[in-house]
Amino acid sequence: MRDYEKIRSAIIRGGTSKGVFILKNDLPADPEWRDKVILSIYGGYDERQIDGLGGADSLTSKLAIISVSPRPDADIEFTFGQVGIGTGKIDYNSNCGNILSGVGPFAVDEGLVAVQKPYTKVRIFNTNTNTIIEANVPVDSGKSISKGNYTIDGVPGKGAKIVLNFLHADGSKTGKLFPTGNRKEVLHTKAGNFDVSIVDVAAPVVFVQAEQMGLRGTELHPDLTADQLHTLETIRSSAAREIGFVTRAEEATKVTPSSPKIVIVSPAQTYTTIAGETIEHQTIHLTARAMSMQKMHKTFPVTGGICTATAAKLKGTIVYECCNNPHHDEIMIGHPSGSMEFSIRCKDKGQQVEFDKTAVARTSRRLMEGYAYVPKELFRNEAESVY
Repeated sequence: MRDYEKIRSAIIRGGTSKGVFILKNDLPADPEWRDKVILSIYGGYDERQIDGLGGADSLTSKLAIISVSPRPDADIEFTFGQVGIGTGKIDYNSNCGNILSGVGPFAVDEGLVAVQKPYTKVRIFNTNTNTIIEANVPVDSGKSISKGNYTIDGVPGKGAKIVLNFLHADGSKTGKLFPTGNRKEVLHTKAGNFDVSIVDVAAPVVFVQAEQMGLRGTELHPDLTADQLHTLETIRSSAAREIGFVTRAEEATKVTPSSPKIVIVSPAQTYTTIAGETIEHQTIHLTARAMSMQKMHKTFPVTGGICTATAAKLKGTIVYECCNNPHHDEIMIGHPSGSMEFSIRCKDKGQQVEFDKTAVARTSRRLMEGYAYVPKELFRNEAESVY
């Protein structure tokens, strides 16, 4: 008799991230045992994740739980999980737009949606933020297409263009575009006082200018000191307290390590990417660096990018102050691996902001499909816990 159970799964590269995609019905129903099974799949508490499918990096230790949606306005339900590396925790407090770009193709390939050629619109309900995202997926012969001519910085080669349009994205997690009611404010933290903007579009983000951090804004991940990383996490944690995610700032790193996100912004600058390529200042609207699980994101998060690009168009925010010509519908953000374009159409009427479009294009590719092996006792214990 085998001492493990098999769970059908696929590893998919979505945007600049990579994760394991699993159908909800193939996981234990009890949340506690579900997470134990998932942690086993990823390698448990080991920081190298050597005994699992995790990649020992926050960008490759991601999870997508998929099911058919009973909602009349959605086809698919998607729950995102950020699997901690060495922490034994899974954070469900935020969405991930990069992994989201793999959800539409997964739904098509698994036969979860009716397919239309040449593009299938997949309406995705994200359970983390209770929002709907429309994915425009190119298809042929009943399956999604991964080959194409679209490129994204941070991923080698070309792929098929998948457009993600976030519907009613403002107030995604907090219910408010400006969770504190302010477009700009002074945040009092144990590391000092900082001018910040806290904005919630597709994901809540706290923005701080690089200059206030003593940074140029063009740094790459090895350039940040331990003290600077600590200060950034202190600012993020204080923002989490201000918007009601935690009662004490000190709790945020453990309770909600991935939300709100924190992004460092600065005016458009010429700089060198991780790959040694030059990004010219005239090709971007602003320069930004995002943090992911207390480390600098090597590219840029999609949901955080939607929020950054939107904030760049909202007068009075720190991001607007940094943005070169924020009146364009297309906002180009310079990040550590290159640049990323967002399509934002909105009408800022002061007390009210009306959104027409909040979209971005990504690529995706299925890398592997098969079975993940999980110790049988996890399923026996789950069954026993029901009684």
